[in-house]
Amino acid sequence: MSETGDRRRADAVYSALLRRQGEQWVQPRVERTRRVLELLDDPQRTYRVVHVTGTNGKTSTSRMIESLLRAAGLRTGLFTSPHLVRFTERIMIDGDPIQDAAVADAWDEIAPFVDLVDAELAAAGDAALTFFELLTVLAFVAFSDAPVDVAVVEVGMGGAWDSTNTADGDVAVIAPVGLDHADRLGETIGEIATVKAGIIKPGAAVVSAAQEPAAADAIARAARAAEASVAVEGGAFGLAQQRLAVGGQLLDIRGLGGTYEEVYLPLYGAHQGRNAALALAAVESLIGRPGQTLAADVVGEGFAQVTSPGRLQLIGTNPTVLVDAAHNPHGVHALVAALRESFDFDEWGIVLGVLEDKDAAGIVAELAAVATRVFATAPESERARDADAVADLAEARELTVTVHPDLADAADAAREWAAASDRRAVAIAGSVVLAGQAIALAEDEDWKSGWDG
Repeated sequence: MSETGDRRRADAVYSALLRRQGEQWVQPRVERTRRVLELLDDPQRTYRVVHVTGTNGKTSTSRMIESLLRAAGLRTGLFTSPHLVRFTERIMIDGDPIQDAAVADAWDEIAPFVDLVDAELAAAGDAALTFFELLTVLAFVAFSDAPVDVAVVEVGMGGAWDSTNTADGDVAVIAPVGLDHADRLGETIGEIATVKAGIIKPGAAVVSAAQEPAAADAIARAARAAEASVAVEGGAFGLAQQRLAVGGQLLDIRGLGGTYEEVYLPLYGAHQGRNAALALAAVESLIGRPGQTLAADVVGEGFAQVTSPGRLQLIGTNPTVLVDAAHNPHGVHALVAALRESFDFDEWGIVLGVLEDKDAAGIVAELAAVATRVFATAPESERARDADAVADLAEARELTVTVHPDLADAADAAREWAAASDRRAVAIAGSVVLAGQAIALAEDEDWKSGWDG
């Protein structure tokens, strides 16, 4: 079939997924996903799995783990969410988005079983399989068909009852845990961490970022119950030193097997350095030997080729425009720190759009520390918070703010403002949806050729 035909088939798969209950509609019902996978002979058991959860840093850490494993010569799968531009970004095979033909073939493989399970659920008075449940099944089947040696799987939400928890992670990676999705995961850090620690499987290796005490206690309890080993940042491993470098940073990382010096990471921000230490410890846990470091060329190549789209990504020059998918106060705090540490600008214009279910007041409170001016808008989503409401929050923080009907208008205004001085730059943040829009708009309008207004 032609490339156009394959793309049409893949787009039809996405359309079928979108007709399901949406990604934000979540029930604690992992057994539904498990039922489909059982009918498919459990494809998720045909490769090793690194399972990644946490509140912030999951995607970047997952991408680093995958890159290191690929540099070590393993064929990899990577499942992350959400996507920025096209849904095939969520299912990566050996570092590239899954091919349209492969995703369509995988869907054809699972479709009869989807109908069967939907019928069973309807007979039991339960809701049909959801968007994310089926996307998870699709990824697991695609990884098996590829086939991959290792799949790096990012949790969709929480852990214990997330549909990805149908995979048995050889390594459970827990990025920093903060308050998010409190209505579904729990109102305290300890409650949320307990749900996230549900990915820990019997006998697995647990690799955790440094956590608040309540989260650390919850993770330790879950690990003891599963008789799993535990390595925690700050004790068993950690970031020893980081220095700014052209296009990123140089890191000294104290790993489980020894120290790795002057490792180049082409990403900005202290938080990305800590994510790198977490990723390295996870890979050591999977393929390393006790007391021995990984090969220097594997670590060097693995980190040097890391990309993390939508995470402090440079999408425009003259003026400088960065996009970051930070969408909760914890993530925005890391963004603000990175803007201060890694860039030499006096004034930042923030293009801000937030979804209704996010802590917009907390996001604005964090941004107030760095924002000179706010350009309030709304992401293209039914769940978008009204731009005027975002502007009200900024004004309450005594920030200069203007309201814009869409991202294109906000970005034009922000870029024009920033172009007036070489000491100004723009950051677009507040929503993954907005980040995806910004990346597409920047490419379409060629923001890297400079401001032409």
